[in-house]
Amino acid sequence: MNIIIGLVITFGCVIGGYMAAGGHMDILWQPYEFLIILGAALGGFIISNPMKVIKDTGKALGEAFGNKVPKERHYLDMLGALYSLMRDLRTKSRNEIEAHIDNPAESSIFQAAPTVLANAELTAFICDYVRLIIIGNARSHEIEALMDEEIDTIVHDKMKPHDALNAVGDGLPAIGIVAAVLGIIHTMGAINEGPDVLGHLIAAALVGTFLGILVSYCVIQPLSAAVKVVRSKQNRLYAIVKQTLLAYMNGSVPQVALEYGRKTISSKERPSIDAVEQEMMNPGGGGDASAA
Repeated sequence: MNIIIGLVITFGCVIGGYMAAGGHMDILWQPYEFLIILGAALGGFIISNPMKVIKDTGKALGEAFGNKVPKERHYLDMLGALYSLMRDLRTKSRNEIEAHIDNPAESSIFQAAPTVLANAELTAFICDYVRLIIIGNARSHEIEALMDEEIDTIVHDKMKPHDALNAVGDGLPAIGIVAAVLGIIHTMGAINEGPDVLGHLIAAALVGTFLGILVSYCVIQPLSAAVKVVRSKQNRLYAIVKQTLLAYMNGSVPQVALEYGRKTISSKERPSIDAVEQEMMNPGGGGDASAA
């Protein structure tokens, strides 16, 4: 919603200010300038990115428009699932734990945490490191180094749409100049026409520069920043898992290990200790259940 409001304010103020100053809207409507600039930007985007990144960029934009960031329910589900796994690691056999991590879709622990189960990558991340804990040969500092490497890889992959949109935004002002130059070339071809015709052609050419700068700094770059914010918050889930499991491996009881993970959450979004305790007693039923 913030993105839509921001775009309405941006275009409303730019176009409204132009009209209030006596500008004519028909001059701004130059469909061929739009075609040149947006088509060239789209073509460059396709050339510079593999299909996976192109598809992920569409997904990332959808997440940004929908503000698909983790809510309290996501944090509580994850902390609840981690608590149940750590509790079982202390009290149950290896075979019983493996039943949960080998087939999380059928696991009662993960079924009680639907927002975790819906995130296949996060579920796999949790299961992989619980499996390493079960094996028992790896030291905590080795697991930490491995987690850091994997999280860096995840962050790099998740931020590719942000980087791709940034590249398009950086190039749009120059593409606008290309459109303007083409417009001047067209104007030069009509140099024998009267001042009214030449004035219209020159104005149309300058619309290209205006459009390239406007779309770059007022549309693409802000959308890129919104994607970065959403993806960064999603990536924090992995850091929470890391801190929780490392604390457990270093000897903390599950309740204390959860606090290591909870403290990793931003203070503005962090669930209370009472909510986490309620989640431990009643997995899937505590906290704010409004955010799926």
